[in-house]
Amino acid sequence: MRRCSLGDIPSLERVVAMTSLKGVSVLVTGAGGFIGSHLVQRLLNEGAAVRAFLRYNSRNDRGALEWLPAEQRSQIEYVVGDLKDGEAVRQAVKGCQVVFHLAALIAIPYSYINPLDFVQTNVLGTAHVLAACREAGVARLIHTSTSEVYGTARYTPIDEEHPLQGQSPYSASKIAADKLVEAYVRSFGLPAVTVRPFNTYGPRQSARAVIPTVIVQALTQPEVRLGSLEPTRDLNYVADTCDGFVRAALAGPEVIGEVINLGQGREISVGELARRIIALVGRGQPIVTDPARVRPSNSEVYRLVADNRKAARLLGWQPRTSLDEGLRATIEDVAAHLDRYKADIYNV
Repeated sequence: MRRCSLGDIPSLERVVAMTSLKGVSVLVTGAGGFIGSHLVQRLLNEGAAVRAFLRYNSRNDRGALEWLPAEQRSQIEYVVGDLKDGEAVRQAVKGCQVVFHLAALIAIPYSYINPLDFVQTNVLGTAHVLAACREAGVARLIHTSTSEVYGTARYTPIDEEHPLQGQSPYSASKIAADKLVEAYVRSFGLPAVTVRPFNTYGPRQSARAVIPTVIVQALTQPEVRLGSLEPTRDLNYVADTCDGFVRAALAGPEVIGEVINLGQGREISVGELARRIIALVGRGQPIVTDPARVRPSNSEVYRLVADNRKAARLLGWQPRTSLDEGLRATIEDVAAHLDRYKADIYNV
C-alpha cells in the first residue's frame, strides 16, 4: 500500500485565503439539531451557501430549522438521508468546500439503552463523512467532539492533553469518532480540525439537556426533579460555540489535525445551576433528587471545566456571554415556546 505523502494533502488555499465564508458552499450535518440550527443561522448571516443534511423522516420535519425565520429557511438547500448510508453522505458532501460535521446521537441516558445505535451513528457515520470529504477534496472539515470524552476530570482545568475516558456508551462512541478524524488527518492528509465544545446551552435546546429540563419544570411544575446535584459543568452559550466553529473554518493551516476546547473556563454544580435558574424564573420551587435520573455511579462525570487557552491562541476565540445573560435568553425562549416541550418527560 502506498504511503501518504505531502502531495496527497488537499489544497487549503480556498480556506486559508478567506477572511469570511461569504459565497462559500458549506454542508452542515445535524443541521436540524440545537447547535446545528444556530450554526446554520450564523452561516447564513455570514453569506455562506448552506446545505443542510437532515435525517429522513416521513413527517418532512426539519427539526429546529423549522423555527428559523421563513426568509432564512428558504435560503437553505435541504438534503435528507442517514449518516449510516455512505452513499447518502457522499452525495451530501459533493460540491461543498467546507463541511461542519455535527450530526450524532447525543442523549447519554439513551446510550445506556441502545449503545449499538450510538456506534452505528457516531462511529460509522463519521467514517462515512470522512471518506466523503476525502473523495470530494474539501478544503476544511470541522468535526464536533464533546467534553464528555474526558470523563471526570483528573485535573482542572481540562486541557486537550487530558486522558480520554469512555464513561458512557455515548462518550466512547465520540472518542472513537475523534480518533477516526485523527487517523484521516495523519493517514490521508485530510484538512480536518476537531472542536470540543463543553456544555452548550441556549434557545431551541431540547429538554433532554439539564438547563431546559430545569427551566420547563421551574415554569410549570410544583417542584424541580433532577438527578445528581453535585456534578459540575462548564456552560457555554450557543452563540459563542458557533463562533468557535466559524473561527475554526477560517483559521490557517496550523489548526489542521488539532483538537480545540470551546468552554468558559468556569464550572458550576448542577444544584447551584438549578437554584440560579429557579431564582431567575421567580417561582421558588424546591429541588427534589429523583433516583431514576441518576447516572450509574461509574458512568457519572463529576467535574468538567475547560482550559480554553488553545482556542484563544489558535482561533482568537473567547466566550462573550455571561451565564446569567445566557440563562435569561434561554428562559425567555422556553417560556415563549412551552408547546415544544412535554411536561412529563425530561432528560431523555
